[in-house]
Amino acid sequence: MSDIEPILVEVAYALPEKQKIIELLVEPGTTALMAVRQSKITDFFPELDIENAKMGIFGQALGTKGLKPAKDHILQAGDRVEIYRPLTSDPKEVRRKRAEKAKEEKAS
Repeated sequence: MSDIEPILVEVAYALPEKQKIIELLVEPGTTALMAVRQSKITDFFPELDIENAKMGIFGQALGTKGLKPAKDHILQAGDRVEIYRPLTSDPKEVRRKRAEKAKEEKAS
C-alpha cells in the first residue's frame, strides 16, 4: 500500500442543454489532461475531443497567462478542470455588430 494520499479533483464540461461534473481521486502529480482522461467524461459526451480541447482551472485558461498547458499542468487538491467548447461566434465580431447597432439607434 502506498503512503501517498490521492487528491480529490473535479472535471467539468457543459453544453447548453446538458452538463456534467465528475469528482475523482487522482495521484499527486496528475496533470489536467490525465485527470480528464481518467474521468471518462467522453462516456457522457462522445463527440468531445479531449486531446485538442481547450481547458482551464476555475476559469483560468491553461496554456495562457503563465499557466502550463493541460498536458503539463499539475493539479492541486480541489482543482476543477473545465473543458471549454469551441466558440460559436467571434467575440470581437459580436462587439462590433453591437456597436454598429447602437450607433444606428442613436442616429435615428
